Amino acid sequence: MKKFLFVQVTVFALIALLFAGCNRQNAASQGGTDGKGGTVKITVEVFDRGTDGGKTDPTNNEWTKWIKEKLLKDEGIELEFVAVPRWEETPAINNLMAAGNPPDICFTYMTELIAQYRDLGGLFDMGPYIDSPLLADLKAFLGPDPALPGRDLIRRFEDPKTKSVYAVPARRMNTANANMFIRKDWLDKLGLPIPATTEEFYRTLLAFKQQQPGGQNTIPYSIGNDLLYMITPICYPFINPDLSLEERWVNNVLGRHFLLPGYKEGVRFMNRMYNDGLIDQKFALIKTEEDYLNPVRAGIVGSFTANWDKIYLENDHIFSDLRKNIPNAELIAFDPITGSDGLTRKLKNDATGVFMFIPKTAKNPEAALRYLNWLARYENYHFLQIGREGVNHDIVDGIPKIKAAEGPWIQNTPHNLDYVLVLNGLDLGDPESTLRGLAQGYPWPATMIENAYNVAMTNAVTDPVIPVTLSAAGPYTQTLVDKGNTLLAQSITCKPADFDAVWEAGLRDWLNSGAQVIINERREKFYLP
Repeated sequence: MKKFLFVQVTVFALIALLFAGCNRQNAASQGGTDGKGGTVKITVEVFDRGTDGGKTDPTNNEWTKWIKEKLLKDEGIELEFVAVPRWEETPAINNLMAAGNPPDICFTYMTELIAQYRDLGGLFDMGPYIDSPLLADLKAFLGPDPALPGRDLIRRFEDPKTKSVYAVPARRMNTANANMFIRKDWLDKLGLPIPATTEEFYRTLLAFKQQQPGGQNTIPYSIGNDLLYMITPICYPFINPDLSLEERWVNNVLGRHFLLPGYKEGVRFMNRMYNDGLIDQKFALIKTEEDYLNPVRAGIVGSFTANWDKIYLENDHIFSDLRKNIPNAELIAFDPITGSDGLTRKLKNDATGVFMFIPKTAKNPEAALRYLNWLARYENYHFLQIGREGVNHDIVDGIPKIKAAEGPWIQNTPHNLDYVLVLNGLDLGDPESTLRGLAQGYPWPATMIENAYNVAMTNAVTDPVIPVTLSAAGPYTQTLVDKGNTLLAQSITCKPADFDAVWEAGLRDWLNSGAQVIINERREKFYLP
C-alpha cells in the first residue's frame, strides 16, 4: 500500500508541476477556432471495452466516422477519439494528465478525481460559459436538478462562492440501479414461493443448498468482482430508515455506508449466509465480470445481483446463454430484503450520469464545449442511440425497437453510451415513448423488462446531495476503496464469533486511512440547501 501511495502522490505532483507551467501557455489559446476561420481539432476520451462479442475498435468504426463527418460539417471541428481502458480508466487518465497530454474532453464517475484535478489547478473553468449560447442546447437538455429544486443540473458542481464549474454531469434518463435475480424454475421445481422477506430469502437459499437443483456444483447465491455493488441490495435495507439528512450525508464516504446504523447488521447477515455455505465460497477469487457471470450462464447459480436489466442485454448473452444450456431456465428480478420498517428499501441512481471535464491542457476548450453542446441536440444523440432502421432498430407501433446489430454497426455499449456522453439511458423525446421504447428494446417479452424496472424502483431512494465543494477525499480515494473492499471481504468470510472484532478492527483502519478526514470535512461543510 505504501508503494501505491507513493506512486499516486508522484503522479499528482507531476500533474501539479505540468499545470503550473501550462496555465499561462493556454490562457491565450482558449478560443473555439484557429483564429483564421478554419477548422479546429479536439480529442475526446472513449472507453476501450475490448473486442469480445463482435465489438469494434472504439476509436475507428462506423459510429466514429459518422460523428466525425457530421461534427465537421456542423461545427467545423475535427475530432479524434482516445481510447482509455474501461476498468483501469482512473490510473490511465492520471498518467495522461501527468504526461501533459490528456484528451480535451475526459469523463469519470468519480467526483473525487475531479476534485483532485481541480485543486491542482488542472481543469478548465466552464462557469463563464454556462449561460452563454455556446452551451444553450446542453443546459436546456440537462434541465432542472431533481435533487436540488430551483437549480439547473448543469450547475451541479458549481462552486457557491466563485461560481466556477469544472465539470458538468450527464443526464441519467433511467435511475434504476441494481436488482437481485433468482431462478424461478428452481423455485417451481422445489415448490417454493418467490421470497418476499429476508428470512424467506435465507430459507430459499438453504433449500437450494440442500436439494441442489443446479447439480452438485449448485451455488445458492453468488457475489463476485464488484463486491460493494453486489452486496448493496442486501445490506442497504438494514440501514435505519429514520436517520437525518445530515447523518446520511456526512457519513457517506465515497458511496460507502459503513458508518450508517444498521449497515453492519447487513454485513453480519452476509457473514451468516457465507458460513452456512449459501454464498459462493470462492467469491474472493473472482476478479472479472465474466468470471462472475459464467456460472450464471452455466445454470448453477440460484440467485445473484447485477444491474437492473443486465441479464436481458443481448450483448452480454446472459439469459440467452443460460437458455441454451438449460432450455426451461427462468430468471426473474425479485425484491426480498426487508428493513426494520418492513419495506424493501434500496438505492437508485442519482439523476447524474458520467461527469465530463476539460483539462487545462486543452488547446481549444471552447471547441470542446461546442462538441458537448452538439451532442445535446436531439438529432445527434438520437441517431447515435437508435442507429439505422433495419440494422440497429425496427419501428414497432411507431416506436424504435432496438435490436442487436452485427458487423460494423454493432454498438459496443447499449445505446452507444460511450459516445453519447451527455446522457445515460435511452431518450425518445418524451417519457411515454421512452418507457415504451425501453421495454421493447430487448430481445425478451416486455413484461420481463417492466417487472425488472418496477422491482428496481420500488421504495428506491438516492443518497442525499449537498451542493458544496469537497476536496478532502482526493489523496485517500484509492486507499479507501481498496481497504473498504478488504473490510467487506474479511467480515463476510470470518467466523461468526469473530465478526464484531473483525468489523471493528477493519473499520478503525479504514477511518484512520482517511475516511475520518473526509467525514470531518463533510460535517464542517454540511448545510440544509
